[in-house]
Amino acid sequence: MSTSKGTFQPDSDVHISYEDQQKINKFARLNAKVDDLKDELKVRQNDMKNLEEATEELSLADESDMVPYLVGEVFISQSVEDTLKCLENAKIKKENEISDLEGQCEELKSQMSELKGHLYGKFGSHINLENEED
Repeated sequence: MSTSKGTFQPDSDVHISYEDQQKINKFARLNAKVDDLKDELKVRQNDMKNLEEATEELSLADESDMVPYLVGEVFISQSVEDTLKCLENAKIKKENEISDLEGQCEELKSQMSELKGHLYGKFGSHINLENEED
């Protein structure tokens, strides 16, 4: 009577060279950086949403009101018009930050795509480079 241990076969035929390991490590670092940038992007997008909501609320205020506006660690009182200008400038700055982060993400994803192509070409199904959330 012969018993079989199933179809499992060790991956003894897969050899990982130093260069391949460096590429795998680089892919992992890029992937971690993309995750960090995505988190930062969410923060910036939330900040932008808050600025837009503040602008909407302020548009309903009386023009003669003085509005406390946070500058650094200090609130200053200024007119509604000046506060709206400050909010618009802050929104422009935030849009630029969001755009920069998105550009960085795309650049890193492009590098990751090149590495994926090489690594999947060499290792096929012996390697998994896909994010669980994708």
